[in-house]
Amino acid sequence: MKYDVVVIGGGIVGLATALNLKQQKPGLRLVIIEKENQLAAHQTGHNSGVIHSGLYYKPGSLKATNCISGYHMLIDFCEKEEIPYELCGKIVVATQKEQLPILEGLYKRGIENGLTGLEKLSAGQMKEIEPHVAGIEGIKVPQTGIIDYKQVSEKYAQKIKELGGELRLGEKVSSISELNGVSTVVTDKGSYDATLVVNCAGLYSDKVAQMTESEKIKLQIIPFRGEYYELKPEKHYLVKHLIYPVPDPNFPFLGVHFTRMIGGGIEAGPNAVLAFRREGYKKSDISLGEFGETLAWPGFRKVAAKYWKTGMGEFYRSFSKSAFTTALQELIPEIRKEDLVPGNAGVRAQSCDIEGGLLDDFSIIENKQAINVCNAPSPAATSSLAIGKTVAGLALKRL
Repeated sequence: MKYDVVVIGGGIVGLATALNLKQQKPGLRLVIIEKENQLAAHQTGHNSGVIHSGLYYKPGSLKATNCISGYHMLIDFCEKEEIPYELCGKIVVATQKEQLPILEGLYKRGIENGLTGLEKLSAGQMKEIEPHVAGIEGIKVPQTGIIDYKQVSEKYAQKIKELGGELRLGEKVSSISELNGVSTVVTDKGSYDATLVVNCAGLYSDKVAQMTESEKIKLQIIPFRGEYYELKPEKHYLVKHLIYPVPDPNFPFLGVHFTRMIGGGIEAGPNAVLAFRREGYKKSDISLGEFGETLAWPGFRKVAAKYWKTGMGEFYRSFSKSAFTTALQELIPEIRKEDLVPGNAGVRAQSCDIEGGLLDDFSIIENKQAINVCNAPSPAATSSLAIGKTVAGLALKRL
């Protein structure tokens, strides 16, 4: 059977794109191909479940516009479909004077991005919200929330099937070819002809994009593992909302923080260590081939040369619970090593260009055969319906 659209990737962005396409054009012949036997198996299913407000992102960027519109779309969807969520709010905490200009910049950026209810906090005001936090100034962000994105993804999939879309699980794409305007997507179980391919393959989005290009895509996914601890139940009283540090503006990660989870419990983390394989959720997960590709990428070598001290610090925290605890104590001094138990880990698909730039914004690359979502890290889950609407709009112009 020939399809109008083949979507590769059954994570939250691929599902949101497919849902938008079917909602806008119900008669569209559409199939989602996912290599795992379940949906949302990787980035979507391993993140910390935060509903992001749009505080951090450069005004006018794809992250800013899609996060803010996607935030409202997600809340509306959850209300309609009765999916549990909680807008518990968060505080961003400056612990050093050197961080105050960055904190002020975040506050101004949040205002530019249309956030309402932001509050600057003194040390005393922070204590009223989070009695155990240490800091000299902060920002209260009321829009931030918590949710289970796997549950959201399952609901997206249900709606897609109700609209006549198809899902193929446990099928890995091996090649994509084009002849006379028809793309053929070959998997280990069959082949699919399509007018258009939409690539939402996450950790393998660069490899799928290369299947659709005669010239090499000048981006490569570099996998960064984020490792979490969880607070023991008797220490949950230390965290009432979400507590974040002031981020390093030169590094596209938010730093170790405290996150309440929608199903109960409190996560502490993550760090950001280079993973030795794209789906390397454990320290022992190693693929010599994939690690070799990372080391061979000219852009990664430039990143390593620039950030090697930061990287070594992240690795040290990965292997030293004491060092991880010390990082957490900057925000909550009462935390002790014995208060922490090992938690989950996720792997971020971070695009790196050939010049050594770690892409900060979402990246959508179009070519003759496909629309490739080549960089969609956090806040992609919060932004999923907005990204899906954006990609669906691009697709429908071509169908």
